[in-house]
Amino acid sequence: MPRSTPGESTAPAQTTAPPRSTPPRPAPLQGGADHAPRPTATLAVTSAATAVALMTYTAPAVILPDTAASLGTSLTAQAWLLNGTPLGLAAFLLAAGSIADDHGRRRVFLWGTAGLGVATALGALAQTTLLFTLARVAQGAASAAILATSLGLLVHAFPAGHGRVRATGIWGACVSGGIAVGPLVAGGLAAADWRWAYAVLGAASLIVAAFAPRALTESRTPRGGRTDLAGALTLGLAATALVAALTLGRDGWLRAPVGALLLAAVLLTGLFVAVERRAAAPVLDLGLLRRPLFLASSAGALFTGFSVIALFSYLPALLQHTIGMSAMGAAWLIFLWSGASFAVALQARRLGGRISARHQLALGFGLHVAAVLMMLGAASSGSWPRLLPGLLISGAGSGLLNAALPLLAVESVPADRAAMGSGANNTARYIGSAAGVALMIAVSTASGDLAHGADVAMLVSAGLGVLAAAGVLLLRERRG
Repeated sequence: MPRSTPGESTAPAQTTAPPRSTPPRPAPLQGGADHAPRPTATLAVTSAATAVALMTYTAPAVILPDTAASLGTSLTAQAWLLNGTPLGLAAFLLAAGSIADDHGRRRVFLWGTAGLGVATALGALAQTTLLFTLARVAQGAASAAILATSLGLLVHAFPAGHGRVRATGIWGACVSGGIAVGPLVAGGLAAADWRWAYAVLGAASLIVAAFAPRALTESRTPRGGRTDLAGALTLGLAATALVAALTLGRDGWLRAPVGALLLAAVLLTGLFVAVERRAAAPVLDLGLLRRPLFLASSAGALFTGFSVIALFSYLPALLQHTIGMSAMGAAWLIFLWSGASFAVALQARRLGGRISARHQLALGFGLHVAAVLMMLGAASSGSWPRLLPGLLISGAGSGLLNAALPLLAVESVPADRAAMGSGANNTARYIGSAAGVALMIAVSTASGDLAHGADVAMLVSAGLGVLAAAGVLLLRERRG
């Protein structure tokens, strides 16, 4: 396998031919009756499934108070209502990407869309916090199958070049679109009952699952060896320990359980590295960590979750408690943010020839930092119009992030590891999101004054955004 790293440009990277002594790689296998890929149908189905997955992901944001009241969930435990899906995503994304590469991306995608429909419907029927959280974890696992395979299917359907840039830009826009529409659907249906939101989204996923078999063709790049379930398990446990520590931190950061969970997270991460070094077919090829662009992609995704997604996942609930907004009112405000994100992500592909994906990430984080600082004091003033400029500017920054991340994820890894690159990128994003939501709830509720706590959460988000922008700028390709 060539060891050269793709450049920062969105143009396809050049690779050298393998030495004659190297056995040829298995060619990607077409599915079904060996039909050629159908690019338009592939883009439509993968984008629709991704949008539904993100709608399911964001639905709890605006109906959290109603859900918590119905299930009898305590303030501290409310983090789990939001974090079930990101935990499922973090735990299964890498494994889903590895299984898809080895056994078929189309097959894993079909299981994911059907599984998301069933798990979301079960969430609508849950009667306790535990059962609802378990349903959300299952939704995350199914969403992992969708997100880990979507980019791999697109890479297979679209040759490198302008077509791929356009396709990944549309896919990234659907990430933003799903985030935008999810709260509106949930907020609108919550007027009757919060459970209707999950019933409708479950049905939507099953509809996509019905169309997917005819639209997609199979592709795989088998490596041999058993799927690395041990690696996926240790990484999932590490993420769970970290989120649990941040959730319990609200009641005191120096308590023994918090320290024990943080230590467990560190030890499990070390165990994950050890497992990956010994695995014949690891879920994450640690050699990729020597690629600066892969590190930039992963760091950008991690801090997108930790700084951006985490804040805007919890902000609707904060607005309902501090300004007294309705669920639908909060949903419309978040729609402004995510709608701006969708529009910018859709147009960001036009920047491909002028600015690298890495610099798009830095610009996106910079816009988010400026926007969050503009929103300080809005909750304590009780004035929601003060949030509008910041929501639009942060949305623009989020759109740049959502457009650049999928492109950098697949171009920073070898072509036959596209699903692994996508899985690693999304794993980092949702580990960051789960940990970030727990952190935002902890810092915003620590003082007992939610208006002041909202400002603290925004300052934390801004600080994380500054670190992210600096990090992706420093992680550049070494020349010569």
